[in-house]
Order: sequence, then C-alpha cells, then structure tokens
Amino acid sequence: MNDVRMRGFAERTSVEDAVAWVDRQAAWIVPEVVPLSEARGRVLAEPVVSRIDVPTYPRAMMDGYAVRAADTMGAGDYDPLPLRIVGTSLPAAPANVTVGEGEAVRIMTGAPMPEGADAVLPVEQTQPGSSTDSVLVLAAVARGRHIGQVGEDIRRGREVLTRGRVLRPQDLGVLSSIGLSEVSVIGAPRVAILVTGNEVLPAGSKPADYRIADANGPMLSALVERDHGCVTDCRYVPDDPDAIAEALRADADIILVSGGSSVGEEDHTPQLVRKLGMLAVHGIAMRPSSPAGMGTIGHRQVFLLPGNPVSCLCAYDFFAGRLIRQRAGHRADWPYRQQQLPLAEKLSSAIGRTDYARVRIQNGQVIPLAIRGASILTSTTRADGFVIVPEASEGFAEGTPVTVYRYDA
Repeated sequence: MNDVRMRGFAERTSVEDAVAWVDRQAAWIVPEVVPLSEARGRVLAEPVVSRIDVPTYPRAMMDGYAVRAADTMGAGDYDPLPLRIVGTSLPAAPANVTVGEGEAVRIMTGAPMPEGADAVLPVEQTQPGSSTDSVLVLAAVARGRHIGQVGEDIRRGREVLTRGRVLRPQDLGVLSSIGLSEVSVIGAPRVAILVTGNEVLPAGSKPADYRIADANGPMLSALVERDHGCVTDCRYVPDDPDAIAEALRADADIILVSGGSSVGEEDHTPQLVRKLGMLAVHGIAMRPSSPAGMGTIGHRQVFLLPGNPVSCLCAYDFFAGRLIRQRAGHRADWPYRQQQLPLAEKLSSAIGRTDYARVRIQNGQVIPLAIRGASILTSTTRADGFVIVPEASEGFAEGTPVTVYRYDA
C-alpha cells in the first residue's frame, strides 16, 4: 500500500471487506473479575454454577403458624380446632422446639421451619384461643403448604447463568443469593482517543484565530462508553510525525485517531501506522468516510477516523464501534433501533460505494436530509436516523420501503 498523500486513492476497499477485517480482530477477549456493584450490563465470561441450594433450609412463605397438617384436618369456621403454641420462629432466630401432636409454632415469613411441622397455616385462617398460648384453626391446610423447600429456587450444581449473558439487575440478585460478591465478566476494551490537528482546540474551548473547538473527542468518548468500552486516554496531538508516533504507542487495546487520515500533505498517520505496524485498509468505498483506515501496531488495533465530524461518526459506527462491542462480549450489530418506512422522495447514490444518508421521519415517511457535507455535524442532530444505500445500488425510488436506523435509544 503506497503513500497516497497529495496523490489520492488509486483504489478503495469495499465496506464489506473492511468489516470482515474488523471481525477477524474480535477474537481476543480477556476476562476480568468485578464486584456485583459494577457488573450490571457486563457480559459473563464463564457459566455460573451454584455451589449451594437456595433456599438452604425449609422456610415459611407466609406469616402464621407452623403445624402438623394432620392436626388441622376437619377444622372450619363452625368447628375450630385448638392448638397449643409452643414457640416462635423468626428469620435468623428459629424456634428450638419440635412440634408435636396438637402443637403449633408462631412463625414469620422467611423463618426456618421447626422440627415436626410440615405446613404453615396462614394467620388469616386462625383466631386467638382461650389463652395466650393457644390458637384456633379455622381451615385445614395441606402437607407442604406455604413452605419454601430446600433448593426450591436453585439446586446445588445447577448452571444458574450461561456464558455470554448480559447481566441484568435481577441476575445480580441471583448471583448474590448463591453467595457471590464478584463475578468474572468479559473485560471492557481499553480505548485511547487521539485527536490530531494543529487547528484543534480542546473540547469546550471558544473557537478563535482560525482554530476550531474539538467536536470529535466528546462524541467518540460517548460512543465508546455506549459500546461498553473504557476510554483510558483522550489527548490532543499536533500534526507532527514524532508526536503522533509517540501517541500511537498509547497503553490501550484499541486506538482511535481523529483526523489526519486523508491524502493531504499533513496526513501523517496512515504512513506512521504502516511504519510502526501494519496498515490493513486505507481508503474505503463509502460516503462519507472514504479516507478512513485501520491497521495494527503490536497488539493494538488502530482506526483512522476522518476529522470531519459526520465522517468520524460514520467510520466509528461502521468499524471501530463494531470491534469495541465484540471485544466487550456484545453483539456486533449497530445498537440502533430499526424501523421500516417508505421514502417520501427519491434517494440517489452511485454504484460502487456505500452511502450513509441522514434522514428525518415525518408523517410516517422518510425524508433524506443530506448525503453530502461531512463537516455538517448538525445534519446528525437534525436527523432522526440514517439509511444505508449499498454499493450495488443507485439508490431508492420514492415510496420504496427502507430500513431507518434510529439515533434515539
């Protein structure tokens, strides 16, 4: 692959081939152990097998009385049967008695069942007896009724959660219930963001003296977080080969370089990636983002994202985000809601390239905003989403149903 500065691309890689390269880089996954408090939304690196039964002891599922079911047979509103209360069982404070014939233990929900009892009689089916140590049974209860049995929820040796599961809040409850305080998950890929350009001021700065405030850094940081990566470094690098080369040695798994990826005289990064490692792709048959590229330096994957904000967003979504999501154990697909709607007007393209067209949705129809203007970032904030026109298509006619990828959650 030759130096294309001030010459242009002799040929461009297809989006399909570029995506295939990305997917080949996704196999390297490293697990890490995190506390449950940090595990929501993370992906299990290995199956979880319970080492205990849940519950570990028979327990009451109702407030009432632990009884022998046989002692309640025949009881009714008009023929209550008396039982003698011989103790009280509370959660973590069991009654140290054995229930015998004609006896009962007052019991609360979650409390251990006393020896000899085989059912719980709900308090609603009783009334006070003639003394404080007696109760009247108003209804019969079946053996085993209202008792949580050992292992009723989870059996020892059972696989509770499978590898690859995205952990939900209730999953964390289950993990805690089997005695785990931490869990092995797929490690979040560490991502370094390098924003290049002598004209770029730090994010949030007021533009002045032919210099512009950085828009790509904050956008990329938010996208990486959305895709379950961890931004470990975000720095501004001048258009200087030595400074860029040093930044490309960042301690990260994936490096995103914003700017300096095209064919201009100051676009040093592609040549530096080739010199320091391997430049696999440079120049892609798509609009916007045609100057995008990707390669490796050591164990790090490097993505060359154009400096124009829409191009940067597009190249990230197509390629870098796809790798970050897979490295974090999530699906490669875009995390956008899809909707099928008809075009309100024709959407034109050119055979031989993939187009990323920003669109609005109005009255149930899709209205193209622009497929030009890669520096007009507000075309994405005014848009409801985007439509992809594949490279084999000249576009879509008015009324054609198209898939809209919605920017909103």
